[in-house]
Amino acid sequence: MESHGSITLKLFLGFLILSLNVHTSVSRFVVEKNSLMVTSPEKIKGSHDSAIGNFGIPQYGGSMAGAVTYPKENRKGCREFGDFGISFKAKPGALPNFVLVDRGDCFFALKVWNAQKAGASAVLVADDIEEALITMDTPEEDISSAKYIENITIPSALIDKSFGETLKKSLSGGEMVNVNLDWREAVPHPDDRVEYELWTNSNDECGVKCDMLMAFVKEFRGPAQILEKGGYTQFTPHYITWYCPMTFTLSRQCKSQCINHGRYCAPDPEQDFSSGYEGKDVVLENLRQLCVFKVANESKKPWVWWDYVTDFQIRCPMKDKKYNKECAAAVIKSLGLDAKKIEKCMGDPDADADNPVLKEEQDAQVGKGSRGDVTILPTLVVNNRQYRGKLEKGAVLKAICSGFEETTEPAVCLSGDVETNECLDNNGGCWQDKTANVTACKKLDLHGLLFGSS
Repeated sequence: MESHGSITLKLFLGFLILSLNVHTSVSRFVVEKNSLMVTSPEKIKGSHDSAIGNFGIPQYGGSMAGAVTYPKENRKGCREFGDFGISFKAKPGALPNFVLVDRGDCFFALKVWNAQKAGASAVLVADDIEEALITMDTPEEDISSAKYIENITIPSALIDKSFGETLKKSLSGGEMVNVNLDWREAVPHPDDRVEYELWTNSNDECGVKCDMLMAFVKEFRGPAQILEKGGYTQFTPHYITWYCPMTFTLSRQCKSQCINHGRYCAPDPEQDFSSGYEGKDVVLENLRQLCVFKVANESKKPWVWWDYVTDFQIRCPMKDKKYNKECAAAVIKSLGLDAKKIEKCMGDPDADADNPVLKEEQDAQVGKGSRGDVTILPTLVVNNRQYRGKLEKGAVLKAICSGFEETTEPAVCLSGDVETNECLDNNGGCWQDKTANVTACKKLDLHGLLFGSS
């Protein structure tokens, strides 16, 4: 991928191999195409083909929202951007910058490397001739480029000339261009006590990505609660938000997607600002879930977060028009949590001021130590190292268990699976019809999650 702009791309996962940046080169592999989803502005919104570069680290397993930027100088990216005083590093809470560069004059990989050093989170390379997309590959038998290629850690993609011109036109007109990107990958870090965090989202209507995340939370609730109750792990949920640039704060887009005057935003669930739920609805539920965790943690029962999130998914889905404060209140009541404390924790979403809870979340998105910035959704971090891989119970449990020093693993790590009764104290917080003796608790089996009876 040779570009990194301020778009929100959605790439359907595939292992893509891309060829060299010189026009005379021929790809050695079949070109895999992905969908790159532009979510704003409205007039160019839609899916476009792109070809993923065969270098760097595509974030397989999560998604990345970004804002496309096209530099005023060094537009081919063949020189270091620092020589021109250009930086692409995003501020805390801002969408990551996806840099758009033009093809030609140097290797694809060098363009991406230069953008990465300047703070880019991803790179889009616009072709300079009308042709079918090719695979951007690493240069062969070029010793001088080997060192920087192995240090490239951001994703990149090649887009066709006409689409590149469309992006440039919108950017030159002063519009905010957003895109979305999806992948899969993983890596655990061993330690003697396991602390892990899940960067998640309450939106349940964003397609395959959301379905995967929701299924994981439901499926992993039992193992997570066993580990937490036994004192083997310390879990913390996190939620990604971004802020709206000052010049767009009064725009329809920002007003519908943000709270606290543009400080905390989430993408519109349907990507349609005229109907359905809005991005700010997602921000508010994300905030509520953070406060549920904080209040539960204060009562020494942090594992109740898993009960709330699972039951909210079941009882309050967007498709049934129940994704709202009233449905959330019923779930909170069923768990015996202090609703007034949660409401106080959430604060005033209309205030022209920082929200302490969400401000802390935005600051936490910035990388610390070996972790790196959190820009992918969902992201699982185990002992301060980002997990790369499929987000499913068995794989994640293995990653967490690898964080224990040898001979200190809890029994759950030594068994082939986790046997658990998910109808826990207070019915696990699940909705329950006592007359029919039916609950919304989930029982785990090899085929997935099924409604069970108590």
